[in-house]
Amino acid sequence: MTEDIAARAGHYRLLPWTGEEGKPCYVLTDGTGPVSRVADAFESVQLGMAEQLLDHADDLLDEDSGIGPVELHFLASRLTESLRLVKRIAESRSRRAMRPAGGTADL
Repeated sequence: MTEDIAARAGHYRLLPWTGEEGKPCYVLTDGTGPVSRVADAFESVQLGMAEQLLDHADDLLDEDSGIGPVELHFLASRLTESLRLVKRIAESRSRRAMRPAGGTADL
Protein backbone atom coordinates (compact mmCIF):
# COMPACT_ATOMS: atom_id res chain seq x y z
CA MET A 1 0.00 0.00 0.00
CA THR A 2 2.82 2.41 0.81
CA GLU A 3 4.30 1.85 -2.67
CA ASP A 4 0.93 2.72 -4.24
CA ILE A 5 0.86 5.98 -2.30
CA ALA A 6 4.47 6.70 -3.30
CA ALA A 7 3.74 6.04 -6.96
CA ARG A 8 0.74 8.37 -6.93
CA ALA A 9 2.51 11.09 -4.97
CA GLY A 10 5.67 11.08 -7.05
CA HIS A 11 8.66 11.13 -4.72
CA TYR A 12 10.12 11.78 -1.32
CA ARG A 13 11.48 15.28 -0.90
CA LEU A 14 14.16 16.16 1.61
CA LEU A 15 12.86 19.24 3.39
CA PRO A 16 15.06 22.25 4.17
CA TRP A 17 14.62 21.84 7.93
CA THR A 18 15.32 19.10 10.42
CA GLY A 19 13.21 17.32 12.96
CA GLU A 20 13.97 16.33 16.51
CA GLU A 21 17.62 15.71 17.26
CA GLY A 22 18.60 17.10 13.85
CA LYS A 23 17.12 14.18 11.92
CA PRO A 24 16.17 14.82 8.28
CA CYS A 25 12.54 15.48 7.39
CA TYR A 26 10.89 14.22 4.21
CA VAL A 27 7.54 14.67 2.54
CA LEU A 28 5.94 12.33 0.05
CA THR A 29 4.86 14.68 -2.72
CA ASP A 30 4.27 15.34 -6.39
CA GLY A 31 6.01 18.69 -5.87
CA THR A 32 2.90 20.86 -6.03
CA GLY A 33 1.36 20.48 -2.58
CA PRO A 34 1.30 22.99 0.28
CA VAL A 35 4.29 21.49 2.09
CA SER A 36 6.36 21.66 -1.11
CA ARG A 37 5.38 25.30 -1.58
CA VAL A 38 6.37 26.11 2.02
CA ALA A 39 9.66 24.24 1.51
CA ASP A 40 10.33 26.20 -1.70
CA ALA A 41 9.72 29.49 0.13
CA PHE A 42 11.87 28.36 3.06
CA GLU A 43 14.72 27.45 0.69
CA SER A 44 14.45 30.84 -0.99
CA VAL A 45 14.73 32.63 2.37
CA GLN A 46 17.67 30.46 3.44
CA LEU A 47 19.55 31.14 0.19
CA GLY A 48 18.87 34.88 0.47
CA MET A 49 20.15 34.91 4.04
CA ALA A 50 23.27 33.00 2.95
CA GLU A 51 23.96 35.64 0.31
CA GLN A 52 23.57 38.44 2.85
CA LEU A 53 25.86 36.62 5.28
CA LEU A 54 28.53 36.25 2.60
CA ASP A 55 28.35 39.99 1.87
CA HIS A 56 28.66 40.71 5.60
CA ALA A 57 31.62 38.30 5.87
CA ASP A 58 33.36 40.09 2.99
CA ASP A 59 33.00 43.38 4.87
CA LEU A 60 34.19 41.94 8.19
CA LEU A 61 37.17 40.17 6.66
CA ASP A 62 38.41 43.32 4.97
CA GLU A 63 41.96 44.01 6.16
CA ASP A 64 40.90 47.34 7.69
CA SER A 65 37.89 46.03 9.64
CA GLY A 66 39.77 45.27 12.86
CA ILE A 67 37.76 42.11 13.51
CA GLY A 68 38.71 40.40 16.76
CA PRO A 69 38.74 36.72 17.73
CA VAL A 70 35.25 36.82 19.28
CA GLU A 71 33.71 38.38 16.17
CA LEU A 72 35.65 36.01 13.94
CA HIS A 73 34.39 33.00 15.91
CA PHE A 74 30.81 34.27 15.69
CA LEU A 75 31.17 34.81 11.93
CA ALA A 76 32.64 31.33 11.43
CA SER A 77 29.75 29.82 13.41
CA ARG A 78 27.12 31.62 11.31
CA LEU A 79 28.90 30.71 8.07
CA THR A 80 29.01 27.06 9.17
CA GLU A 81 25.27 27.08 9.92
CA SER A 82 24.54 28.71 6.57
CA LEU A 83 26.73 26.28 4.66
CA ARG A 84 24.96 23.36 6.33
CA LEU A 85 21.56 24.73 5.21
CA VAL A 86 22.75 25.41 1.66
CA LYS A 87 24.22 21.90 1.48
CA ARG A 88 20.82 20.44 2.50
CA ILE A 89 19.11 22.46 -0.24
CA ALA A 90 21.66 21.25 -2.80
CA GLU A 91 21.16 17.63 -1.72
CA SER A 92 17.39 17.97 -1.95
CA ARG A 93 17.51 19.55 -5.40
CA SER A 94 20.04 17.01 -6.62
CA ARG A 95 17.82 14.12 -5.52
CA ARG A 96 14.85 15.66 -7.31
CA ALA A 97 16.86 16.28 -10.48
CA MET A 98 18.20 12.70 -10.59
CA ARG A 99 14.82 11.07 -9.92
CA PRO A 100 13.51 9.06 -12.87
CA ALA A 101 10.26 10.39 -14.32
CA GLY A 102 7.35 8.95 -12.36
CA GLY A 103 9.69 7.17 -9.96
CA THR A 104 10.46 7.57 -6.31
CA ALA A 105 13.75 8.78 -4.91
CA ASP A 106 15.57 6.69 -2.36
CA LEU A 107 15.77 8.03 1.12
